[in-house]
Amino acid sequence: MLFFILKRCLLSVLTILGVVTVTFLLMRVAGDPAALLLPPEAGAEDLARLRVALGLDLPLHVQFFSFLGHALLGDFGDSLREHLPALPLVIARVPATLELALSAFLVGITLAFVCGLVIRLVGSTMLRTVIMWFALVRQAMPVFSFGILAILIFSVWLRWLPSLGRGGIQHLILPAFTLGTYELALYLRLFNLSLSAEQRQDYVRTAYAKGQSRAVVILRHMLPNALLPLVTVAGINLGLMLGGAVVTETVFSWPGVGRLIVDAVSQRDFPVVIAGVFVVSLIFVLINLAVDILYGFLDPRVKLG
Repeated sequence: MLFFILKRCLLSVLTILGVVTVTFLLMRVAGDPAALLLPPEAGAEDLARLRVALGLDLPLHVQFFSFLGHALLGDFGDSLREHLPALPLVIARVPATLELALSAFLVGITLAFVCGLVIRLVGSTMLRTVIMWFALVRQAMPVFSFGILAILIFSVWLRWLPSLGRGGIQHLILPAFTLGTYELALYLRLFNLSLSAEQRQDYVRTAYAKGQSRAVVILRHMLPNALLPLVTVAGINLGLMLGGAVVTETVFSWPGVGRLIVDAVSQRDFPVVIAGVFVVSLIFVLINLAVDILYGFLDPRVKLG
């Protein structure tokens, strides 16, 4: 177990380094931030002076190694717009993103778990078809379309829920439901396939032969084993939600890391973009590591090494 954790930690460090390096290069290719910071009437001399002040006149490899040396100490530079350290700006947005991602994760998993169990316990083909149809229709709709439709129905027409911003639980319902239901069809299909595979196992037939009821066999015997694939996929999707909540945060004006990165990209605010990508990548690899370790504990057949 210790060797596995050390190996994954090393791979995680290399992954984050690769992501940050690619982001650094892409941001340099995207354009010159000095041109955005200066007013339209600024001349070439003003532009050159600002480039020198920002260190953008240096060769690309010099800029990269200088950035890397400071980044290892937790210094990603100052925001070109806010004139504040970039990393604290990003970290200040992390609670909002975690709140949205975790809430959406719980919504998706809970709905899949409840619907999957209802389908299996009732045993109705018609009910299974109806539930899967609604889940597939939801997945076919892009997040921004579903979010705008939800705002139109629940905020504009019914006036039940607020449409924008972060506040109480009312502000969280629409964005969490929008993001959390996107993978509902995937969770349901995976859960049903896993339960179907377990139903063919010998221990299930033995349990039925002992006279145990359908509900007892499903809940006590089949469910713990059927949850393993769902835990793995859901853990990966939780990491994806942290980085993929950009559209949801934009539609609902949610003040998270994703929206901050989008705004920084449009402004070519290099330090904020790279700091944001670093934080999201770090959270993503930590979640994946936790899922792998949890999988090993849930299934004794899995050997971590």
